[in-house]
Amino acid sequence: MSPQPRLENAGMDAWLIRLFDTIDERNMTWITALVRACEQSLGEQLVDLVPSYTTVLVQFDPLRLDHGEARRLLQQLLAELEPDADDNAAPVKELPVWYHPSVGPDMARLEQRTGLDADRLIELHSEHEYRVFALGFAPGFAFMGTLPEQLALPRLDSPRPRVPAGSVAIAGRQTAAYPNASPGGWNLLGRTPATLFDPRSRDLSLLRVGDRVRFVPVSQAEFERLGGDSSPMRES
Repeated sequence: MSPQPRLENAGMDAWLIRLFDTIDERNMTWITALVRACEQSLGEQLVDLVPSYTTVLVQFDPLRLDHGEARRLLQQLLAELEPDADDNAAPVKELPVWYHPSVGPDMARLEQRTGLDADRLIELHSEHEYRVFALGFAPGFAFMGTLPEQLALPRLDSPRPRVPAGSVAIAGRQTAAYPNASPGGWNLLGRTPATLFDPRSRDLSLLRVGDRVRFVPVSQAEFERLGGDSSPMRES
């Protein structure tokens, strides 16, 4: 799938590059290539890059780079852009998960909806390799896909006022893990002990756009050994 890039004005210090109109895992080879090319071309003039499913927002320093010059630079970059040759070169990051009703209260609803038992649902969720499409909603919150169709489940009608940090969840054809305690309307299946966002670390977020991710089932004992909080989910 080849992109048809469009530049959209996003303010005096930013351009939005729209590569695609539809979400597709095959987009990622172009998205990651574009991110790398922007980093190399803009250097210290670059303030931030926000890649997503079909777009990349490029924010630059207007004191170092004129708005029009930034547009010309990006147009030249897009004319020469090639997708990453080896899609399998993206790093694979494993997230240990304790799948259990006490920390994944929506597992029972998923069982009822699909007719599959908990063991099969866990197997389906954990045997698949996901790609990080975007970061958003909260710092370190990674939108991952594509979830097996059997596990697709709509968001909750009413979001929970508090979802514990590390909660592993699904919504539609996507999956994610909450980096910090926050409100949330996704369906909870379990919990990971992984630190998904650390403001003291260089990279801040454990997961980056383009990463490949696998969820690895672990026992409660292993979850706790890794530092996980096994306190039961409390519905308010």
